Amino acid sequence: TAVPSENCSFQHLLHQSKQPLDVNCLLFLIIIGKTLLNILILGMKRKDNYWSFIEYFCFSLAFVDLLLLVNISILFYFRDFVVLGIRFTKYHICLLIQIVSSTYGFLHYPVCLLACIDYSLTLSGATKHSSKWHRFFCLLTVTLTWTSVFAYVLGEPATSHGLQTHGAAVFQCPSYVSTQSYWLSLSVLTVSFVAFLISWPEVVALVQAMRMASYMNETVLSFPLPPHSGHAVRSREALLPRLVVCFLGTWFPFVTLQVLTLSLGVQIPAYVDMNVPWLYFVNSFLIAAMCWLNCHKLYLRGSTLPVDPFVNWKCCFVPIHRLKQVERPVSIIIC
Repeated sequence: TAVPSENCSFQHLLHQSKQPLDVNCLLFLIIIGKTLLNILILGMKRKDNYWSFIEYFCFSLAFVDLLLLVNISILFYFRDFVVLGIRFTKYHICLLIQIVSSTYGFLHYPVCLLACIDYSLTLSGATKHSSKWHRFFCLLTVTLTWTSVFAYVLGEPATSHGLQTHGAAVFQCPSYVSTQSYWLSLSVLTVSFVAFLISWPEVVALVQAMRMASYMNETVLSFPLPPHSGHAVRSREALLPRLVVCFLGTWFPFVTLQVLTLSLGVQIPAYVDMNVPWLYFVNSFLIAAMCWLNCHKLYLRGSTLPVDPFVNWKCCFVPIHRLKQVERPVSIIIC
């Protein structure tokens, strides 16, 4: 029997080579990279800070990503199998990615709001970060956040319709792109840019006069202190440039990446957009904002402000030579 000539053509072979496996393999590699990035960032963070709501949520996000990687690995390896009467195929990789992506896309606003509430309670002294009730509250809040958002995503009519018809697009795997992430990134960058513009003369002067000092086996930033200001730091105008220097000095590469992403209009799927580095970046911004809004509560002794896993919010307002003359300088703000 003669073989039709169109079956031997290059176009036919190219069409046959375009299998969903290529898309699944790409998704598999993306999740592996994201999981390794989460582990790297969690390993790099400071170990002496207490566990706030953001800390618990970052670890829960890393666990969900790891669980997603395990499930995708099983689907990718076995291709076609049955568990409890339910048939699973390689096409469920895309379905699983779509569910997770839709869930991640609705988490940005709730997580930021709950983090602000947590920091507000800490500043007001209503909760103590070392108490069992605070840890229980954070764990319960993280669990309820994941459960409520996941239930909302599965119950949304548009999402349910998309999941039921997931087999229609064989060679594509469209994922949800979060608008929450876009507006949150735009807000953080806008506020940071405005704060820099307002205090840019002071920022330039601080950068030029800033010195690095070692204090209690940690590196602190030493800023010059005007003679008339004493040891109290209660002015928002005086605190703003120091916060800008600490925040941008730590997260400048990430800020640049965010600017490029927004400027070029890059649409990042939500399952990639929601990640541990992004959460720690927003966390540093929220801590800086809370410091500025509650500058009257920044007591120089026994400060109850949250500890940032990456930004060392220690601003030293005495000359460097005096650090060696005192056991514990009262002019160090420990955020």
